[in-house]
This record gives sequence, structure tokens and C-alpha cells, in this order.
Amino acid sequence: MAAGIVLLCLAYVLSQFFRSFLAVLTGVLSADLGVTPDDLALASGLWFLSFSLMQIPVGAGLDKLGPRGLAAGLFFVGGAGGALAFGLATTAWHLQGAMVLIGIGCSPVLMASYYIFARVYSAQVFASLAAVMIGVGTLGNLAGSVPLAWAVDVLGWRGALMGLAILSALVSCGILILVKNPETVPSQPQGGFVELLRMPALWLILPLMLVHYAPVSGLRGLWIGPYLRDTFQASQDQIATASMIMSVAMIIGTFAYGPMDRWLGTRKWVVVAGTAVSLIAIVVLWRAGHHDYGLAVAALAVIGFFGMAYPVMVAHGRSFAPPHLTGRGVTLMNMFGMGGVGVFQFITGKLQKSSVDLGAQGADIYDDLFLFYAVTLAAALGIYLFARDRLD
Repeated sequence: MAAGIVLLCLAYVLSQFFRSFLAVLTGVLSADLGVTPDDLALASGLWFLSFSLMQIPVGAGLDKLGPRGLAAGLFFVGGAGGALAFGLATTAWHLQGAMVLIGIGCSPVLMASYYIFARVYSAQVFASLAAVMIGVGTLGNLAGSVPLAWAVDVLGWRGALMGLAILSALVSCGILILVKNPETVPSQPQGGFVELLRMPALWLILPLMLVHYAPVSGLRGLWIGPYLRDTFQASQDQIATASMIMSVAMIIGTFAYGPMDRWLGTRKWVVVAGTAVSLIAIVVLWRAGHHDYGLAVAALAVIGFFGMAYPVMVAHGRSFAPPHLTGRGVTLMNMFGMGGVGVFQFITGKLQKSSVDLGAQGADIYDDLFLFYAVTLAAALGIYLFARDRLD
């Protein structure tokens, strides 16, 4: 089982890479293919939406079939196939179609791991294991910064994507060989996502699940590059370095969140405190980030660190799911988290484009974008304050 978890973790590293690498490629893709930030926002949003919508069949597949074949098959067809399609792209819609494929391929890998954690380990350590998985996986964000810029310099962006396609195919084969399906709980006569959505306890958690990951993922995955370039005329190397700093903050933040629920005896208030700090940093970026490059990068790093409450939120929501709906419980939370990022990428892309069309320049292009992140995060946090805490 340990070897299989390692392979799933490597697949998740690639998943994190694919959701964030567009920020570093904006310049070369614009020069080679003539794509705009709005085109790439759509591509990024499609990745998250395809990923999110796949959580419905993935959740059912985990409960009925187990993680082994599901993760291996989808990651081979979607992950490796999508990376290959991206590397062959010649237009914006080719990139967008490739991102849909990659989103489908990446959709089962984290949930397959969470399913195994929920079946094999105690509920008390679920958040810690989930955080370790995300923390290690977030190395993919790190790989999508300076290392990706180096690879593009040496191989070109097409060559780098071809290498990723080969690596994804090899990881898929490893998952098929090494992952073992845990024992399943017999299905009940009734139940599913509808049963989960009938639980009032989840109604107060899901709004923040929808919103809280969108700013950190959207900023690191796409907007950090255009924002720093338009505001400070940052070079490709400066953008890659800032992306790496934010990625490191996300890694450290994920590991810091992991044991907090056990140390402090609460999940809810860990999420509340971290989200509140992340919200403050977004406001700082909106109101003062344009004054100084160092302040902007520091604010992005704070958002990266405190915006990674994702595993604690998944654990909080999963704790209300009955045993026979474990797979659907974790995928429901993941569906809201990733779906929220996808929807926000569409909306922020339109906000950025609208500002450009109205003649905004520099940091002013991103004012509405940052304000949208701040208002929606504050509203969802206000709802979450009434949620019931649970550690089971």
C-alpha cells in the first residue's frame, strides 16, 4: 500500500503542476500562439471545471470499483493524452481542449489517496495524512515555477510538455501495478450525493469550500504572472521567482495546517483563523500591493500560506458522511473546491478583460479581480461561522 501511495502522490504532484504552470508560460504562449490572458483564464477554468464535474463519477467509482484501475486509467488517457495534446497545440482552443483532458486525467488521483486514507487509517489522522499528501503534491507548484522556466529555455515549451506526457504515462502504469484496493463497504439500498446534500451540517460548510481555495489557486495558477508583469514590468525570471516563493509558502502552509485540528481540538476555528488572514492579505494586495514589488510578493506568499486550509476543510466535511458514502463524501468536497476555482477563473478572466477594454493600465487592471476575491471570501466565511465543529 505504501508504494502505491507514493505513486499516487507523484501523480498528484503532476496534477498540481498542471493547474499552475500556465502562469509561467503566459509569455511564450502569447508570443508563439497569440493567446491572451483571457484565453488562458478560460483554459485554466476549464481544467478546474472538468476536474470538478468528474468528481461525481469518480466518487461513485471509488465506492463501487476502488481506486486502482480508476486512477490509472483516467490519468493515462487524460493526463498523458492531455499533455501530449497541449504540446501539439497551435491555437487557443487547442490549449483549452487539452486542459479539459488533463483535468479529467487528474480528477481521481487525490481522491483515490483520500479514499485509501479513510478506509485504512483512523478518522483522527485523516486531516494530517490529507495535508501531507497535498503538501508533497504542492511541489508540483514549485516545479511549475523556476524549474519550468529552465526547462522551457532548454527544451522549448513543446518539448517540456512532451516530456510531461511521457512521465504521466509511466506514473499511470506504476499506479496500475502498485496500488491495492482496500476493502469496500457494501453499498446501501439508497444513498449518494443527494443523501449528502440533504445534511444541513454541510450547507454551512460548502459555501466556503466553494470559495476558499479559489484565490490562492487562481493567483498562483494564472494571475501572478500577468499581474506582476503589468504592474511592475516584471521579467520572466522575476515572475518565476515570485511563483516559486508563493509555491514554497503553499507547501509550508499545507504541512502547518495538517496537525492543527488535533493540536487545538478544532477544525472549524483553524479554518476560520487561516481564512481570515488570507482575506486580509488579499485586501492588502488590492489596496497597497501596487506600491512596492516586495510588498506584493509578500502578500502573495501570505495568501499562499494561509490559503491552504483545504485538507482541514475536506476533513471537516467528510466527518459528516456515513461510512458507505466515504468516497462520495470526499469527492463532494473536492468537487465544490475545484469547481469554485474553475468558476472563479472564468469570472476573473472576464473582470480582467473588461478592465483592459475600459482602458485600465498597470495594477488598475486587477482591482476588480482582487475585490471580487475579497468580497466572496468574506461572505462565505461569514456563513461558515455558523457551521458545527466536528473531529470524528
